[in-house]
Amino acid sequence: MATLRRGIAPASALAVPGDVRLMNAVADTVFVLAAAAAVVAAVLWLMRSPLFPIRGIQLDGELARNSVPTIRANAAPRLAGNFFSVDLQAGRRAFEAVPWVRRAVVRRVWPDRLAVRLEEHQAAALWDASGDDNGNELRLVNRQGEVFDANVGDVEDDGLPTLAGPDGSAAAMLALVQRLQPVLAGQGMVITRLHLSGRGSWRAELDSGAAIELGRGTEEELMARSERFVRTLTAATERWHAPLVSADLRHAGGYAVRLRGVGTTPIGGKTPAPHGAARNN
Repeated sequence: MATLRRGIAPASALAVPGDVRLMNAVADTVFVLAAAAAVVAAVLWLMRSPLFPIRGIQLDGELARNSVPTIRANAAPRLAGNFFSVDLQAGRRAFEAVPWVRRAVVRRVWPDRLAVRLEEHQAAALWDASGDDNGNELRLVNRQGEVFDANVGDVEDDGLPTLAGPDGSAAAMLALVQRLQPVLAGQGMVITRLHLSGRGSWRAELDSGAAIELGRGTEEELMARSERFVRTLTAATERWHAPLVSADLRHAGGYAVRLRGVGTTPIGGKTPAPHGAARNN
């Protein structure tokens, strides 16, 4: 009787296709991780390497308040790292911390420079900060209605109006004074100070020393009152030949004015009110 004998297969023949795929996947993963680690190590080396220093800073923009050496002297010491590792956002903050600099855009220029584009503040008004906690009495407002810190003595324009109001109101106050001044200029009036109370009431002070109570309301309502006031004031001042001391535009049907040297109840009878206006002392 014939005996059947089973042969033993070699060890290499025992591996199934699934095991081969698994080993290949593990090998690929190990290779990818090793490559990634090498890339990270190379990046870290580049960031720490002294071989790529920043050798120059190029400044662009219209600079009226600062010189290039002054800006570099103030901002450059705050830049840390080499060409690859320097933090561009930290660099932007360093340049924007220089007085009169409103905005800075910083970018790398291969192989060893930083290009910085600067925008300076342009003063449009003074800000009365006597109520602020920073201890400064006067700050500045730029053309965008932003309050900023700088040396007020550097401003050559002595005719900037002073704004005084709650925090966050500078932009609205600047917008109103820019609309209101051309209207009052028709009467030769120049606004030196615009005040906004915490309750929303407006008052304009003029270069003559007169004050105008504008009251509350939207910008359009305030402008409508002011335009009505200007249209009829000439008749009153010409009739009485007296300069304006104060005006109150908060009346629904008109306004009240006070003229220097003119009383409402003189001896010997009543003095009629000026044309188109209510008048008081």
